[in-house]
Amino acid sequence: MSNILIIEDEVSVSEVLRAYLEKEGHKVSTAIRGLEGLELFERLDFKLIILDLMLPDISGEEVCKIIREKSNVHIFMLTAKGALNDRVEGLNIGADEYLVKPFSPRELTARVNALFRRLDTEKKEDKEELLFDDGRLTVDYDKRLIKINGEEVSFTPNEFDILYTLIINKGKVLSREQLIDKIFGIDFDGYDRTVDVHIKNIRKKIEEDTRNPKYVITVIKVGYKFGGES
Repeated sequence: MSNILIIEDEVSVSEVLRAYLEKEGHKVSTAIRGLEGLELFERLDFKLIILDLMLPDISGEEVCKIIREKSNVHIFMLTAKGALNDRVEGLNIGADEYLVKPFSPRELTARVNALFRRLDTEKKEDKEELLFDDGRLTVDYDKRLIKINGEEVSFTPNEFDILYTLIINKGKVLSREQLIDKIFGIDFDGYDRTVDVHIKNIRKKIEEDTRNPKYVITVIKVGYKFGGES
């Protein structure tokens, strides 16, 4: 059973999602305001936050930014804004998934279950701390930590998974479709440029020169590969 927080001001939407998720065995808390959701987030340990962007007190974007300063908890954004720029902005401020209203509660529940299955599988695998370029870049899978020159760098869960997937496939070029399949699952119905947005954010955090990256390298018309030296 996983703790989930829904921050959604439409009570009918919130209650439908709660019913679907609780039927799957998850424990669900709800809030109709952003500040109320942040208070619950501070008090309880959640594995996933489902966050509406249109809230009556503060915006969902602001809630996301505040949470991201403190936690790498998974965040699913819910919004009526479906334009490409809105999706990119949501990913840039720390969302892991971006669902446009109206959406199917069954689809959201399936995505939630797929996320937790993946996390459970990863927990059972024995991972070691990885060092690159004489320790400049450190990747600790068990703690899900990234460090540059010994200083921790804040990564969203999907950013971490993309970088780690590239690392463990070192020497291979992975296409956007392969990365989506490995990280989001074959049922992911977002747009393939989602990966590009995450790659851009990863480079900002770990590369000395984002125009000439040494870790996450673009292979034109093919995909991405990892270039760090262990």
